[in-house]
Amino acid sequence: MKTYTIQTDSQTRLDELLRNKLPVLTGLEISNSKIRRLIMAGCIRVNGKEIRNPSYTVFQGSKVDAFIDKEKLLFEKQADDIQFDVTQDSVLYEDEYLIFINKPSKFPTEKTIVTDRDNLHDAVVRYLWSKNSALRNPPYVGIMHRLDRETSGVILFTKKREVNKAIFDMFDSAKLDLSCDSDIQHRPVNKTYVACVKDSHLIKNQFTVKNYLGRITAKSAGCKWGPVPQSRGGLVAVTEFKVLKREGGVCYLECHPVTGRTHQIRIHLAGLGMPIIGDVLYGGVKNERLCLHAKSLELKHPVSGERLFVFCDCDF
Repeated sequence: MKTYTIQTDSQTRLDELLRNKLPVLTGLEISNSKIRRLIMAGCIRVNGKEIRNPSYTVFQGSKVDAFIDKEKLLFEKQADDIQFDVTQDSVLYEDEYLIFINKPSKFPTEKTIVTDRDNLHDAVVRYLWSKNSALRNPPYVGIMHRLDRETSGVILFTKKREVNKAIFDMFDSAKLDLSCDSDIQHRPVNKTYVACVKDSHLIKNQFTVKNYLGRITAKSAGCKWGPVPQSRGGLVAVTEFKVLKREGGVCYLECHPVTGRTHQIRIHLAGLGMPIIGDVLYGGVKNERLCLHAKSLELKHPVSGERLFVFCDCDF
C-alpha cells in the first residue's frame, strides 16, 4: 500500500478533488465508482481525519492523504447476492410514514462501494415508485437501521423525513441507561433475533453478554469487529440470550440486542465458543446461509404513539 498526498489550493468536494488529482499521482485510470470506493472504504484522510463522505468539502490549504493498494483497487469482486424485488408479500407493515420489509439473506441493505450492486434500499424505492408511477422523482426512503447482508428478517425504512429524528432517537444506543436492568418491554426499541449454534451442555438457558466492541481489521480490509477496550475506542455492547429449543444437535437461541453494534450478536456468541452456524467470518461451520434472523421489531409509532409489533418467521 502506498500513500499519496494532495495539498489543496482551492475549496472543492472531496470526490472531485480525488477525481482530478489521483489519476495523475498514481498513473492509473480511476473511475468515479473507484473514487467513491476509496472514500467509503476509509482510505482517505483530510488533515489526519478519516472521511467517508464523497461530498465532504475540502478547504483551501488542507492536506489529503489517500492510502491505495493498486492491486486491490483494480480488483473487481463479484458478490454472490441473490436477485430480489420487494413485493406486497415481502411487506410486513406499511402506512404513510413507515414500511417494514422481510429482508432475505444474501442481499445488502444499502449501497456499497460497488455502485451498480443492487440492494434493499433501492428495491424499496422501486416498489414505492411502482405504486405511484405518476411521481416524476423517486420516492423518499430513509434508512434508520441495518441488517448484515447475510442476515434475514424484519427491517424498517421511513417514508417521510419528518419522522426520522424520532425513529433515530429510538435506535440510538447512546441514549439507553445501561446501568440498570430495565424491563425489555419498556425499551424504546425491542429487537428479537433467532440464531442457531451447535448445541452444548455449556449453554445456559438464559445469559447476558456485555463488553466493548470495535473494528479489529484495517480500514482497507474486509470488515471484522471484535472486543476492543473502551480506552481504545470500544463501544459498549449488550445482548441478552435465551434458549428456545434444542434439536438435532442444534441449539436455537432467542437474542435481544440491547445496543446495536456491528456484528454484535455474531461476535458475542463466537466469543463464548459458540459461533452461529454459517458464520465462517467468526469461526462458524459452513452452511448454505448464516443462521441469524431478525424475528421481530417493536417500537412506538413516531406519529400516532401506537406500539407497533412487526414479526416474521425464519426459514431455518
